[in-house]
Amino acid sequence: MSEATPILHMLSPQKHMSPFDVNMAADAGYKVIVPYINVTQEEVTGLVQDAIFSRPPDYGVRTGFFVGGKDAILALDFLEAARKALVPPFQLSVLADPAGSFTTAAAMVACVERVLKLKFGRGWKGTKVAVFGATGVVGFASSIIVALEGAEVKLVAHRGVDRVIKSAQVSKERFGVDLEAVSGETEDQKREIISNAEVIFAAAAAGVQVISKEQKAYADKLLVVADVNAVPPAGVEGMELFMDGAPLPGCNALGVGPLAIGDIKYKTESGLFKQMINSQEALSLDFRHAFALARQLVA
Repeated sequence: MSEATPILHMLSPQKHMSPFDVNMAADAGYKVIVPYINVTQEEVTGLVQDAIFSRPPDYGVRTGFFVGGKDAILALDFLEAARKALVPPFQLSVLADPAGSFTTAAAMVACVERVLKLKFGRGWKGTKVAVFGATGVVGFASSIIVALEGAEVKLVAHRGVDRVIKSAQVSKERFGVDLEAVSGETEDQKREIISNAEVIFAAAAAGVQVISKEQKAYADKLLVVADVNAVPPAGVEGMELFMDGAPLPGCNALGVGPLAIGDIKYKTESGLFKQMINSQEALSLDFRHAFALARQLVA
């Protein structure tokens, strides 16, 4: 392998690059880290080609790009633009993880999958999944991951179903999965969704409770609930931070809490950075690759 210094260029379409991701990259082994902010999609090609043409071809595997921000679709567009900008034999690796949410989604799905297998002897195929917070990046990525694994997924809308319908359409166009957009704005609508779900992902904004004690009481078919919200109140009432397949109070389901998910998320993001540094070939990594690694980590 080339002994060239590992360099990471970090792109954000927003005002700041996440300090969390900068720290993660440094701890994973990148020696030079350069953030770029307010980047547009049109600028990606020029930045990537500046990076590849400034180093010999065999240094390419030691050159990385990271895509941050908070928009899942834009991050995927940046990733594709970077891939198309490569000019063989000049190459580099790219990882998209906007707001750390691709790796968070991958970790959540992997943790729940482990509980489903160990406690109920089943996988995702045919499992009825309801995703609360479906318009966020974690909800978007996790819904696609489990749909690709064969789950039947409902995207739950809290304030107007139009945005959720758009997410379902984008998921179909880009990944070929069929997601059902449903309204959860009224108590009756929410009751029907929860009472028919076997797995619930609570991926709403921090500090927002999406499922109450009363709502859990009619979750007769529910097997596992995962909550990524570590900021009080919990997204699911009664969820404890470190739950990892323990009984969730107030219902028959098992809970997976945010810090159990966070442990795997941290290891997944770190692991993807290390894959980029150590790979003998250029990599292009998104939430699907994050899930593959998270699966290994929980196993």
